[in-house]
Amino acid sequence: MANIVTPVVLVVVTGLIAAALLVIASKVFYVPVDERVTAIIEALPGANCGGCGFAGCADYAASLVADPELPCTKCAPGGEGSANAIAEILGKSAGAMEKQVAQVMCNGTCGAAKPILEWQGLQSCKGAKGFFTTPNACLYGCIGLGDCVAACEFDAIGVIDGVARVNRSNCVACGRCATDCPQQIIKLVPLKNQVHVLCSSTDKGAVTKKACDNGCIGCGKCAKVCSFDAITVENFKASIDTEKCKSCGMCVVECPTGAINTYKEMTAEQAEKFKKANKAKLEKAKAAKADA
Repeated sequence: MANIVTPVVLVVVTGLIAAALLVIASKVFYVPVDERVTAIIEALPGANCGGCGFAGCADYAASLVADPELPCTKCAPGGEGSANAIAEILGKSAGAMEKQVAQVMCNGTCGAAKPILEWQGLQSCKGAKGFFTTPNACLYGCIGLGDCVAACEFDAIGVIDGVARVNRSNCVACGRCATDCPQQIIKLVPLKNQVHVLCSSTDKGAVTKKACDNGCIGCGKCAKVCSFDAITVENFKASIDTEKCKSCGMCVVECPTGAINTYKEMTAEQAEKFKKANKAKLEKAKAAKADA
């Protein structure tokens, strides 16, 4: 009997001593937590997506309390609701928060992009890129194997016709798809902007055209017809200034390759109206230049 009792007693005593030591350690090493941190964590959506630039919601909450200059508007999934709640907890103004959305800067669909081989390995963009850069002739476009799809927790992105596409209704602009894209062609853009250059190639126009029918060839036609000076062409690629762009869609009509896309419906009558207006603008500019 003693052979059984003695080990049991030793285990119980050891457990009690360990428990006592843990209690003492918890008291000695206790770090007080600011109640505001807990309140902010509750105000955040708990997505822990990292879109704010921090390790998670708890890290962002602690940083907000520690740094008074840190904006309350960095949580895209929480939106204005979370931002206003955090601002109230911290006793400051949240400031304006512009809603953003992820945008894939590529229109290299299966019919447009020129494939150079078929990837038979692990169905991962990172894996394919590490092995041979991309399966298409364009080195800048979407690989289309869905790393961004796997990263999205909101069912907001999918691969359609060889290219990743964003469902704007579901996207919360957490940025995880952008982080996981090895091509770095997914950007966060203002939701209000409906016109985008869906090409990331910086090759010369002739090279781009050989690689993809929908690529930007840097012709500059879009910049010439823009009434708001929102488009510039650098490194053989057009870029749109989201601050100046009014999403009129005239550049979409003028683009000869379909590299510029819009989420705004435009009728043939509207397109013709824009063409006439911009033609008049160009003629006026030429006349002014001639007079000078």
